[in-house]
Amino acid sequence: MSHSWKKILISPESSIIQALKIIDNEALRVALVVDENQRLAGVVTDGDIRRGILNGLTLDTAVSEIMNTSPITACVNTPKKELIKLMETRSILSIPLVENGAVVGLETLHHLFEQPTYDNPVFIMAGGFGTRLRPLTDNCPKPMLKIGDKPILETLIRSFISAGFNNFYISTHYMPEQIKAHFGDGKELGINITYVHEESPLGTGGALGLLPDCLPKDLPLIMINGDVLTKVDFQRLLAFHEENQADATMCVREYDYQVPYGVINGEGNKITSMVEKPIQRFFVNAGIYVVSPKVIKSVPENHKIDMPTLLEQHMQESDNILMFPIHEYWLDIGRMDDFNRAQADIHTLGLD
Repeated sequence: MSHSWKKILISPESSIIQALKIIDNEALRVALVVDENQRLAGVVTDGDIRRGILNGLTLDTAVSEIMNTSPITACVNTPKKELIKLMETRSILSIPLVENGAVVGLETLHHLFEQPTYDNPVFIMAGGFGTRLRPLTDNCPKPMLKIGDKPILETLIRSFISAGFNNFYISTHYMPEQIKAHFGDGKELGINITYVHEESPLGTGGALGLLPDCLPKDLPLIMINGDVLTKVDFQRLLAFHEENQADATMCVREYDYQVPYGVINGEGNKITSMVEKPIQRFFVNAGIYVVSPKVIKSVPENHKIDMPTLLEQHMQESDNILMFPIHEYWLDIGRMDDFNRAQADIHTLGLD
């Protein structure tokens, strides 16, 4: 998603000359016309302006006279491949992204084909014992179990590489030598890998206190459990965190639970309503975070703490801990059923 999309928003009353200046200055070749609630009213391109002028309109005319009032749009969470196909099919160079009717971004064909690079550290938790996957983990750390023809951890790292990340830190504890022997310093993959070792388990948050001082001082860090198989868009996750200037962002998934009985509500001995096997919906932690340097620095060395507890502490200091709902494929490979499902899914995900 283009990071400068907010600069191309104009009102329907704006003049053609104002739209022309935005199109020329912002290099996105389009202006988005929105109402007071940021709902998309139309789109203006250089071609629209030229056609308006040819039809006798002046540069002081309101853009509402020339804008395309039925532009092609897409949901903010539309996968990259679908956006590319939509733009190529419709012969358009950009597409507004909407959520609940409001404009929340702009994607361009150039940006989708361009491979950005990120210096943001990626911190992978790979020290767990994997006790629920025994006997598979008796002689192999869980992140090194193969899904398809590659270890879980390699599939995860390659997903980040595809998204433009190259600076990795891996936290180890259980059988670290197998992980180090497989990946080394990362040069064979074209990346840099630094290991931090937990002498005793410190929890997902405590491992932050082991990171070296040479981390980039002003860049947020992406943190993820090493047993997660996912197609989450890490670029959009990072952009969401930075655009909202969050202290930390937690990825969450919607989890449905159906009560197996009819639920009765009442006042005293009087029944007020009855709901047969209602479904309750919750957001649950997906084990993926973006963490600001402020939060990282708050964790002392060798301090045992889990991420939810750490984030709760920061929530008491500020209201800047956000959640990022994910709809993409996500699987925490913690049990044998999950492991078997991953073996079946990997070939259809495009991750193998």
